[in-house]
Amino acid sequence: MAMWANITRLEKIIYYHQTRLWSHHPPFSFSVHAQMASPVSMSIFILQIPSFLLLYILLLYLFNVILRKFRLVQKFSGHKPPTYPVIGCLISFYKNQGRLLDWYTELLAESATNTIVVHRLGARRTVVTANPGNVEYMLKTNFNNFPKGQPFTEILGDFLGYGIFNVDGELWRTQRKFASHEFTAKSLREFFVMTLEEEVEKGLLPILESLAVTAEVVDLQELLRRFAFNMVLKVSLGIDRCCLDPSRPVPPLTRAFDKASEICAKRGAAPLFIVWKIKKWLGIGSERQLKNAVEEIHRYVSEIISSKKEMIEKGENRDEDLLSRLILAGHEEEVIRDMVINFIMAGRDTTSAAMTWLFWLLSCHPEIEKEVVKETKVLMERRLDYDSLKEFNLLKACLCESMRLYPPIAWDSKHAIANDLLPDNTPVRAGDRVTYFPYGMGRMEALWGEDCFKFKPDRWFVEANDTRQVQEVCPYKFPIFQAGPRVCLGKEMAFVQMKYVMASMLGRFKIKPVSSASPVFVPLLTAHMAGGLEVLVQKRTQTSMKSN
Repeated sequence: MAMWANITRLEKIIYYHQTRLWSHHPPFSFSVHAQMASPVSMSIFILQIPSFLLLYILLLYLFNVILRKFRLVQKFSGHKPPTYPVIGCLISFYKNQGRLLDWYTELLAESATNTIVVHRLGARRTVVTANPGNVEYMLKTNFNNFPKGQPFTEILGDFLGYGIFNVDGELWRTQRKFASHEFTAKSLREFFVMTLEEEVEKGLLPILESLAVTAEVVDLQELLRRFAFNMVLKVSLGIDRCCLDPSRPVPPLTRAFDKASEICAKRGAAPLFIVWKIKKWLGIGSERQLKNAVEEIHRYVSEIISSKKEMIEKGENRDEDLLSRLILAGHEEEVIRDMVINFIMAGRDTTSAAMTWLFWLLSCHPEIEKEVVKETKVLMERRLDYDSLKEFNLLKACLCESMRLYPPIAWDSKHAIANDLLPDNTPVRAGDRVTYFPYGMGRMEALWGEDCFKFKPDRWFVEANDTRQVQEVCPYKFPIFQAGPRVCLGKEMAFVQMKYVMASMLGRFKIKPVSSASPVFVPLLTAHMAGGLEVLVQKRTQTSMKSN
């Protein structure tokens, strides 16, 4: 009985039909009495026996193959998601399509290795992991076996082209080498800080002052997105900032980036990839919209490139922005265009998303906000610069904690070149999609403890020389900026920008969400809040700063 209880439902069905078949037609005796009517019929029956045996053995073999595959999927997915022959977990995928992040997180938490294997009709076999050992293996130890791969570059190719974030191999190495040199250059760092100060002092703070006076509700997410877009346009292209006022219409270039990002993200999450490919071939629906958006982006950036080249030829350019450096390095125009688009895409939404979530979290934890404001007040008594911003320890801990719970990039995928075995003994086949999952990793009790769902900046501190310092967490446990050879080159700049903006805002204004409802996390190419974050901006007086 114990053995029978362990047999799967599918095995019971097969067992039932086999038993029934044998009871009515035992082997070697199919309709024997009817066949014995004559010597001729007996001869025909004897000749038929090998055919019956062959068919019967073939059916049993196919059933066993299906069962083995079924058991293998169950073994590595903790018997979840419910997976069936041929269609895989397509039914469960459709049922949970509106909550994929939390669904995968639940499955990973139930898995002994924090890894699951997903089979789905119309999609590649996918390994999803929240295991730091596996993440390190993918991003560092066996880096060469886990490139982004052709399936990934195909999804984003129309938008990001041959830019650094969408290529592998020698083309990636060449761009990486150039970008690494530029991002570590003192001149670019100084240009970045100068631009940041100008955008905050002349753009962001005056807008907030006006909103505080009029008591007008504003979408904080949209305001911060426009600010981040201005920053990345100035640093990447060297062009003057766009309109920061959220009451004004969204600029066409911003709208085109939003549309291209959204459609490409939906390509990656589509239950059946063939659907978007057919729409692209026919030039209809969302694929038509994507084509129009990309054409507008290409046209805009190409015009900037042409204008910048003319300025360089006339000696009217200061050569501080990335575009000028790319042109002077002698890259082809298409490569320059794609690289610039990649840098804009990487910088425009990631920092604004992290700050938006942190403002909301601080509003839910006024005691932590009070401590952050106190730290900000002390440090703002002197001029904020690249070095002094490193002293905002509590603010950095809050940013890390916010990104742990609400990572700007919810997941990232690679595609295996050859068969492999992850450190937790999960087999990987050539061509498999292997996804590491920052959103789920931030919610793993095995990594962060029983309070993993709580906003707790203190978890980032360690005592050193009688002072509290923000500890460096293993990047494979906290892969918000990737890790290994593809680690984000703009990580330090991102922290500087977020600290400067947060300190400047919190030191002068109280940001109060209008709604008490919890916002919804939406994972496109970069994550954001569904519907934005509507807030009231109130100016902090000296009295309120002491009490808040």
